[in-house]
Amino acid sequence: MRHSKLLDSERFKTLSEKESPTAFPKGPWVAGKGGGFEAPLLRKFADKVASAGYFVVVPDLFNNDPYNPATSFDAWIQNHQPLDLVPGAKQVIELLYKKGFSSVGAVGFCWGAKVVVELAKGNSLKAVVVAHPSLVTVQDIQEVEIPIAILAAEFDTITPPAIIEQFRDVLEAKPEIKSFVQIYPGVAHGWTIRYDLDNPEEVAAAEEAQTKMIVWLDKFLQCKTT
Repeated sequence: MRHSKLLDSERFKTLSEKESPTAFPKGPWVAGKGGGFEAPLLRKFADKVASAGYFVVVPDLFNNDPYNPATSFDAWIQNHQPLDLVPGAKQVIELLYKKGFSSVGAVGFCWGAKVVVELAKGNSLKAVVVAHPSLVTVQDIQEVEIPIAILAAEFDTITPPAIIEQFRDVLEAKPEIKSFVQIYPGVAHGWTIRYDLDNPEEVAAAEEAQTKMIVWLDKFLQCKTT
């Protein structure tokens, strides 16, 4: 898939030129495989979504400074709080609408889930997906105003299944907000975008979840420009 810039900056890059955009505000992967736009499995997933007919954007919300496991996490996090990334994500969405797209969705992984849920508290997006979320609270979910899918892991110590079930309860009490919640058995935090390519079971689990994400967005995003 051809990579190009959405803006005259290294901060925003696109992975396809299809007709319906899907923005991906994302958090870093704090697990030894780096983070940011250059992460190969994120690119692989973005290409998969692009192949399904979407204009895909992977914004570098960390200003070319993703978390590096070789450096101090405590020092890095001081300048990369998830809520500080929301304005940059909003800029991406605004730009896509200015370019003429009629609907935009978002997928957030790990920390990116916190960013996406913040965006879902308004109506700038049509639908969102969060996978193995970090830092998302029950209060956050109570404030969601648009369709949301939550894909979680059975063995997630960051947001364990008990918390995910609370999210489910909140959403089921709001039938006007379309939602889908699934806890995947046998997988751990990060499984959708940080997996071993040589492990068939991990690959299969990731691909199943990724397909669910695309199917969810297909329900709400219009494949046309204005």
